[in-house]
Amino acid sequence: MSAVPNAAAPSGGRIVLRSAQDVTDLINSGALQKGKSFAITLIALGGIFLDAYDFTSVAFGLPYISKDFHLTPEMLSVVSASIMVGALVGSVFGGYFVDKLGRFKVFMADMVFFVVAAIACAVAPDVWTLIIARFIMGVGIGVDFPVAFSFLAEYASRKKKGGTVSLWQPMWYAAVASTFALLVPVYFLFQGMQWSENQMWRIVVGFGAVPAILIMIFRQKYMAESPSWAAQNLGLHEAAKILKRTYNVDAEVAEDAVDPRAERKQFQMTLTQAWGKLVGKKYRGRTGLALVINASQSMEYYAVGFFVGQIVLAMLHTQNVMTNIVSSLILNLAFGVTGGFIGARLSGKIGPRKLSLLGFCGTFTCMVIAGSLSNVEGAWSFIGALVIGLLIFCHAAGPGAQGMTMATMSYPTSLRGAGTGFTQIGIRLGAIAGLVFWPLATAAWGTKALLVLAVVPAIAIVVILVNKWDPHGRDIDAEDYEDASLAAVSANR
Repeated sequence: MSAVPNAAAPSGGRIVLRSAQDVTDLINSGALQKGKSFAITLIALGGIFLDAYDFTSVAFGLPYISKDFHLTPEMLSVVSASIMVGALVGSVFGGYFVDKLGRFKVFMADMVFFVVAAIACAVAPDVWTLIIARFIMGVGIGVDFPVAFSFLAEYASRKKKGGTVSLWQPMWYAAVASTFALLVPVYFLFQGMQWSENQMWRIVVGFGAVPAILIMIFRQKYMAESPSWAAQNLGLHEAAKILKRTYNVDAEVAEDAVDPRAERKQFQMTLTQAWGKLVGKKYRGRTGLALVINASQSMEYYAVGFFVGQIVLAMLHTQNVMTNIVSSLILNLAFGVTGGFIGARLSGKIGPRKLSLLGFCGTFTCMVIAGSLSNVEGAWSFIGALVIGLLIFCHAAGPGAQGMTMATMSYPTSLRGAGTGFTQIGIRLGAIAGLVFWPLATAAWGTKALLVLAVVPAIAIVVILVNKWDPHGRDIDAEDYEDASLAAVSANR
């Protein structure tokens, strides 16, 4: 396929569209550099920011929620798991609706989940209201992943796609850090006013509605439907309007263009058809690899990254609340955000497969070292805390970002929402495993549990070495039209 899109006309800078593939090729070529695409990328990343903020704010508040509602350990587990169950439901079914209804509609509706859930959590009068609100919040998070990643991929050129999609990881860690940054003044406010610390979580969780409302406003002003999705599902005339509005280009539909109704039928699938393709012969290797990377990195994160402040406290042999907050803030900023940006930079150069492999090698090494330093004191305890920071760095630069980058880049436009949603099953199952494993393991072995957790990246390393799939440098979007051409040939025989 030519690197120069067929839609580009030589005279007057006018773009003439003859098929849905012209729209996808035009964006993938990188010929369109101006307009609102950068703002759309930032807004899509804003959704990821909300996901991380909501996860972290409620997670920090769990000990205080337990005291506030006088919960048993079993009920606290239900409260903790409710957001993960909601995220699992939202990701599996939300991904399908992202492909069925469009990226823009689902993106806008999704923000309502965040606003309603954040406010409901903050004012919850009883534990069951909180559980329901957290479930709704989880659904919003689950839906946001496939729609945000679809936008990131479909507004980026082929060369920049990997790096653009990988930007979600530094955004995630920036959101986590901002949660702890907000906790610092809230903590001193509660101390100065002599208020009960058990109510701190309500302020931090409720604040999540503020960025959600701001993103809704910006999305309404700057966001537009993905031109690639619009071309396949709404027709070329609508895609031309979006290109004009987003990139300020003169786009028109040729008189001899392919009938959009004929193309639309090729790309629309039922839920079972979409899932069938994901596990079918062509895509099962990609889906399997993305599931393993996502499940492994998620278990790493929700065991170590999620409890990083508490792990540092254990390494330093202290239980100071401010040490928890400040260490979490510093580690997420210094190692998480930095690692995320480096990973985004490297993703477009070496690809998600190699970067995931290198990252898992790094996290495995850090777990073994940190686990071996679990009972030391003095300067060695600070070295152990530093190794935890390096573990966060390797995770953020490697599999933390590349799991979803692998999923997003492995499927064409017609299957991208369903694919990224389906592979989130790995993230949610890994998260549940990490959240269940780590408290039990640390209760039994302390931070030596890191030596046991090292089995997770070790398994991932083996799987990546065996499974050679890598979307890096491939024109995955072209598969939509290759499949359509094969179907047309078969039908004419």
